[in-house]
Amino acid sequence: MQSKQALRSRIRSVKSTRKITSAMEMIANAKLFKQRAAMEANREYAMRLRQTINEIIARNPGIDSPYMNHSDNGKKVTIVFCSDMGLCGAYNMNVMRHIRTTLTKEDPIILIGTSLYRMLTHDGYTLVNTEPIASEDVTPQEIRDYIRSSEEKYYTGEISSLEIIRTRFVNTMSFKPETIRILPCELEEEENTEGTMHVETLFEPDANSILAEVMPMMIADMIYSAWMESTTSEQGSRRMAMKTATDNADELSSELLLEYNKARQAAITQEITEIVGGSDAV
Repeated sequence: MQSKQALRSRIRSVKSTRKITSAMEMIANAKLFKQRAAMEANREYAMRLRQTINEIIARNPGIDSPYMNHSDNGKKVTIVFCSDMGLCGAYNMNVMRHIRTTLTKEDPIILIGTSLYRMLTHDGYTLVNTEPIASEDVTPQEIRDYIRSSEEKYYTGEISSLEIIRTRFVNTMSFKPETIRILPCELEEEENTEGTMHVETLFEPDANSILAEVMPMMIADMIYSAWMESTTSEQGSRRMAMKTATDNADELSSELLLEYNKARQAAITQEITEIVGGSDAV
């Protein structure tokens, strides 16, 4: 059994740690609420934009666009989103596991976030950005600028595809890393709308010209949406991790307090025994 002084010191340490984890949980919860609201507000715009592109592609099967060219030459470039800070549970390690199962070490990676930079470099992965890019401070336009050269390489056939690895926000308790493809663009399957009237759409000046204007908007929005999903998942994962840490601190504090009371009671009992023994001796 530990001494009362050691137990008091541990109890103070656990309570001090609990204050920190509790404060971090509150901060993460506030950031989660803000990020989730922004993420959900963007979904309507993203859905309408995607529906428009789907309609253009579906109604013009012979369309010839550089955004839809398939090539088996070259490598695929992948944009990976991770966090800047730790203390967010398994968020970053889940992203790392997904990278290891879906990418080769020769596939170029554009990393947004600093947590996985050393690990990816140590494991020998090919990073396009030679310096870490902080996801906390980056803007959508800056992310767009980072991948512009990769888009140009896709159009010239130097790379075969452009993809994103993000963490999808399922709910406040579940977050799942996944890969989504930006280029080449393909027609997505639409839900069954049997009995729904389809209106003939005329494109002016022509479908190719409209797609050339709309596709850059969709690419920018896909990148922005992936960033929003990942940052929302990060805050959700951090909130869960800090809540678990706070609960564990409460449990440990209770156990230490019980042990301290037992040690205190044992010391009192021993003192009483010594007093009684001394009295009997007299």
